[in-house]
Amino acid sequence: MAAIADKPEKEELFGHPKGLYILFFTELWERFSYYGMRALFTLFLVAETTSDNAGFGWTNDDALALYGWYTMLVYVSSIPGGWIADRFLGQKKTVMLGGLLLCLGHTVLALNSEVSFYIGCLFIILGVGGLKPNISSMVGGLYKPKDERRDIGFYIFYMGINIGGFLAPIICGYIGEKINWHYGFGLAAIGMFVGQIVYIWGQKYLKDVGNLISKNNEKDREILNRPLTRIEKDRVKVLFISFLLIILFWAAFEQAGGLMNLYAKQKTDRDFFGLFTVPASVFQSVNSFFIIILATAVGAFWLRWRKKGNEASSLFKIAVGTIIMALGFGFMSIAATEAESTGSSAMYWLILAYLFHTIGELCSSPVSLSFITKLAPLKYASIIMGLYWAATGLGNKIAGLIGQSAQNLGEFEIFTGIAIIWSLIGLLVILLLKPLKRLTHGAEDDEGNVGGLDAEPLEPSTNRS
Repeated sequence: MAAIADKPEKEELFGHPKGLYILFFTELWERFSYYGMRALFTLFLVAETTSDNAGFGWTNDDALALYGWYTMLVYVSSIPGGWIADRFLGQKKTVMLGGLLLCLGHTVLALNSEVSFYIGCLFIILGVGGLKPNISSMVGGLYKPKDERRDIGFYIFYMGINIGGFLAPIICGYIGEKINWHYGFGLAAIGMFVGQIVYIWGQKYLKDVGNLISKNNEKDREILNRPLTRIEKDRVKVLFISFLLIILFWAAFEQAGGLMNLYAKQKTDRDFFGLFTVPASVFQSVNSFFIIILATAVGAFWLRWRKKGNEASSLFKIAVGTIIMALGFGFMSIAATEAESTGSSAMYWLILAYLFHTIGELCSSPVSLSFITKLAPLKYASIIMGLYWAATGLGNKIAGLIGQSAQNLGEFEIFTGIAIIWSLIGLLVILLLKPLKRLTHGAEDDEGNVGGLDAEPLEPSTNRS
């Protein structure tokens, strides 16, 4: 299985291990390729076959169905990706393999045929499965147990994701929509090749993270063979409970790439002061833009909030983030009402919705990754991270189903339903916070029984990759 050396890498830059920045830029370009492709996905599928820039000419319903399946499988493949890393290759080599598959997939996707489109999607699914869970676990492995820099490290890493996510819809989206869909897909492929080159070059800064535990080493053999402790079992339980919340969060949030993407194309007035028409795919960059400018502020808020003695556990942040994200759909309800009466709605409703979605995401997603690296037992580190991404994938599939239902129920009903139901879900988690926190056994603070009667050998929050 994958692990790190006893001492995480000491060579630092700006107060963090240099390896963090290698993973930052690798993920930046991987996400550039993914979000560049995602921005074009449903728009390409519904584009008329008779237009100068022809697509497949599908209906909204069919496009959203494929979008749901594709985005689900992209993340569900993290389960075998994590298992391969834990049992055979280690995280570092599995990320390398995943990157190679992604380079191949995006290149094939740039070819102009229906067969190549499906083959390209298949390779991307396999590639993300190898890269996504393991590169996230490697970030956690750069830090010692209870290192306060870990959460900030994940925020920095998350910035890399969103710089890629911001640039890709603008560049790939414009080229794909205005010039040729497959040129846009091809530009996504170039981004992935850049990311792979960065990762290969940076191996010297990742020597002590993401390696396969040797079964010939007595200490490593003990980790592999021993049963889970009571504390570890409790922490796994709370992780699985948190995954249910993750599924629901992304089921709502991922309307961005499906229903909201098509809404931007078909029912939003995108005229910019009579100067030009904003491509629908460009709205996919709004979320990442807000993350880039707000990530530090949100992180600083939670740091001040915790220093004042207020509740600041990961589960609380995820619940609050879910509520804030849900409120963003209230703006989409207003937009839908406006579109019903006038035929289209203003762009600022979409932008306001994405603003609230972004704040909700910043409260939930980075801390979810950090939460897993704190609680997951060492021997199952990668597979549990894979399960997290699988939960994200299942949320994506549900998002597709919700988007499809809007074709019959109507956008207003769907947007309003999400705003109300998801707010109630977040409030329920807050009400259940105390018993849920007990299951973590102080993994996020110094209140756990480390070294006490309950702290059986090899606490699960130590030396994790």
